[in-house]
Amino acid sequence: MDIVADMDFAEMDAEKQYRLMYAECLGDRPGAKALLLWMESAGFFTAPASARHHLNTPGGLCRHTINVAMNASDLCNTPAFMAVNAKEAMVAALLHDLCKIGKYRAGDNGKYTYDDTRLLGHGEESVIIAQQFIRLSHDETLAIRWHMGAYSGERDWNTLGKAYDACPLAMLLHFADMMATHCDEVTGK
Repeated sequence: MDIVADMDFAEMDAEKQYRLMYAECLGDRPGAKALLLWMESAGFFTAPASARHHLNTPGGLCRHTINVAMNASDLCNTPAFMAVNAKEAMVAALLHDLCKIGKYRAGDNGKYTYDDTRLLGHGEESVIIAQQFIRLSHDETLAIRWHMGAYSGERDWNTLGKAYDACPLAMLLHFADMMATHCDEVTGK
């Protein structure tokens, strides 16, 4: 993305970076403004990315999402993923963890707990939330649904390979998420 290469982008705080990426990738899509307003009111910009692992601090979910989007953008330039639509990759990255909004509770000890009351499944719930506001492409839907890879559970293992074969964007998003989680966001690095 051109905006990521912009020197001013690196100087922005995470919320401004996210809003700029969102506007460039989703700004003209019907319902995008309403989705962003919902994300803001539901706590996207202040939520942690996890309870005990990567970016388990206020604002961690926003930072993680930016990291995934930047990795997705980079992966689009590799031989394996050059055929993937870069804009769809960014949209999927920017929306892949919508399901995490509102599920973390800060305890008195400063640590978070995860409280999943919606019970819809990780990728599935993110797709459902997004599609309450905007229309996702088929590839965006598959990528968000399957971004957890084998972490979604053994029940999905037979279908996962088929999803990756049918939709390279799904594998790209999984890789971008794993790179963010296990490379970019490792504490003590």
